Amino acid sequence: MTTAPIDTSMLPPAPPASRKRGKGRRGLLVRIGLPALAFIATLVIWQLAVMLLDIKQYILPAPLVVFRRLLETIPTLWDAALATSSEVALGFLIAAVVSIPLAYLIASVRIVEIAFYPLIVVLQTIPKIAVAPLFIVWFGFGSLPKILLTFLLCFFPILVDTLTGFKALDPRLLYITKSMGASRTQTFRYVRLPAAVPFIFSGLKVAVVLAVTGAIVAEFVGSNAGLGYLLLRASANLDTPLIFSVLVVLSLLGLVFSSVVEFIERLVVPWHRESDR
Repeated sequence: MTTAPIDTSMLPPAPPASRKRGKGRRGLLVRIGLPALAFIATLVIWQLAVMLLDIKQYILPAPLVVFRRLLETIPTLWDAALATSSEVALGFLIAAVVSIPLAYLIASVRIVEIAFYPLIVVLQTIPKIAVAPLFIVWFGFGSLPKILLTFLLCFFPILVDTLTGFKALDPRLLYITKSMGASRTQTFRYVRLPAAVPFIFSGLKVAVVLAVTGAIVAEFVGSNAGLGYLLLRASANLDTPLIFSVLVVLSLLGLVFSSVVEFIERLVVPWHRESDR
């Protein structure tokens, strides 16, 4: 039995590659240009409102004043940002190293889940700001209390999302791999871990933002360095432009850490690139 050949002359012509590239560039310009225009418009409205309403500098400084103060205090802000960044990075990494294997253990061993998961949930309900003074009493005013508080804030989001990823796998798929003779290590490497990776990165992206918050909260409670300490000092001196300068640096710090996590996700989960197109 033979089939008639398909008449390709009736099909619409494929769009040229140059047109596809043009659409991609226009889309990129829109994604970058519109937020940039909105940001610039916000700054202009802010500047005009402060000038026209004659708002005092210690209440709401104009963007130009904040920018000038930011330039004046770059060395101080840089040293404080380095101190806070080290606390954020260490606390976040420790949380990831502890949470991901623990989530796999809880998902794999029913007894462990029954015994420890309720305890973890109860500990999560304790406000972290209430624990910070205890860390200061136990470990002093160094970096360790800040790292531990950052770890606590990051631990639960990573654990929950990773646990969801390991449990989201269809049990029938595990039964098939077992029936085909796959070992536990092979099943984890080729089936369970790839299925859980998107969930893991979802938790990491939430946690990395909380990590910055945890470090700042810990520095509020007791510290002699870092952006949180600089915020407290600026507040005590009614130096509102410096407060806004620190907030700008904190925003940039959060963006940097979030971008690093997203970059690693694109390397580890390359199929996300296709979904973004």
